Amino acid sequence: MAKKLILIVIDGLTPAAFERAAEDDRTPALKFLAENGNYGRGISTFPSLTPVCLSSIATGAHPDVHRIPHLVWYHRGERRIVEYGSSFAAVRAAGTRQALLDAIFNMNEQHLGAEAVTVFEALEDAGYTTAAINFTCYRGRTRHVPAVAPVTRPAYGPKRFFFFNLFESDVTGAPLAVFGRSVGSVDAYAAAVGRWLVTRDGFDFLVHYLPDYDFASHLAGPGAAEEALLRSDAAIWALVEASGGPDEFLERYAVLLCADHGQTRVERAVRLEDRFADAGVIVTASNRAGMVYRTDATRADTRELAARLDSEQGAEAVLFLEGSEAIARRAGEELRFAPSAAGWETSGDPALLPQPAALERAWAALRNPNAGDLLVSAADGVEFADLAGRSHLGGGSHGALAAADSEVPMLAVGLAAAPRSITDLAPLALQHFGVEPPAYTRRLAHAA
Repeated sequence: MAKKLILIVIDGLTPAAFERAAEDDRTPALKFLAENGNYGRGISTFPSLTPVCLSSIATGAHPDVHRIPHLVWYHRGERRIVEYGSSFAAVRAAGTRQALLDAIFNMNEQHLGAEAVTVFEALEDAGYTTAAINFTCYRGRTRHVPAVAPVTRPAYGPKRFFFFNLFESDVTGAPLAVFGRSVGSVDAYAAAVGRWLVTRDGFDFLVHYLPDYDFASHLAGPGAAEEALLRSDAAIWALVEASGGPDEFLERYAVLLCADHGQTRVERAVRLEDRFADAGVIVTASNRAGMVYRTDATRADTRELAARLDSEQGAEAVLFLEGSEAIARRAGEELRFAPSAAGWETSGDPALLPQPAALERAWAALRNPNAGDLLVSAADGVEFADLAGRSHLGGGSHGALAAADSEVPMLAVGLAAAPRSITDLAPLALQHFGVEPPAYTRRLAHAA
């Protein structure tokens, strides 16, 4: 019988930060897990933004399957902007009520691809009990009514479902999650719920999601979020203590630990909209990735739109589809690429996409029907301002193809090897329990 499995996701944790923590007595949980596991550096998806990444973790797919394209995007069918939470000001600019509905409900109910299968759906269909704490890609089989009176709309998630006090499948006595974010209130909530679940042996599979490190890194930069990581570590150690101690924890649980994306320092903010003011397009940008959507008012073709960014030093790669090929453009130079039986067919300068697994990730992002006609990956040190003109200037950000945004720590404890991509996590969890992963994960492995 397989051990119970815990997937720990520390949002925004860079490999370098994890590797330091693995040797630091001040982070006993990470040090303990590293001493007992197999570690390697893995790769995220693109855009390397939290809604996209968590959807990849939950489904084992890139955006061409799960259909979540960005933090902010244009819904062609409904002719409106979808904003999952780039900033408080961006949420207000998009309409606060609609943005909350999109982030909490519609992302899972409507936007997440019908072909995609979440790890919660697959395991519960096989008779296992799954649990998730604060994980935003939560689609499951169990109907949950909200725990907060003004909200009446139910959500379908895993059997044990805890979502920022809004949905709580069980009464745990956990503190409020949303007040005191700067001092780690969300991770403290996760620690309390996780302790309750472990004490009661309440799951077969648990996603223990810890987002406060990313919040701190956005504010201060990826090199100045050490205190937040200490708090994240305490939220993991709470599980170890609840099980009876380190030996008992290892006896009961296998563990996968990862980040969803990395972080990089922001030294300059760029408004992509300024390049397209007279083009009749819709620009959606946030963090270090942007998208441009053609509309009925657009006269220029996609190639002409891409050429507008040839002189924009803040754009490291401009991506678009042309016929059966994808094109990466920078400063007027182009690389054409498409998958083939042998891997990838390319023409042009491959140095235009030097980032890790760039062809695979860029192709999948472009093949998402919800993506823009142009996808833009930011240059080092650059962030694209959001709908409200906000950025993380002086802090940290992510979203680009760049290695700093895309490399993540991957640790496997009680499993054979560390995954090499966040898309490996869901199929690995299913295989651990003897459940066949969705067919698209086999296609993805073959293509890689």
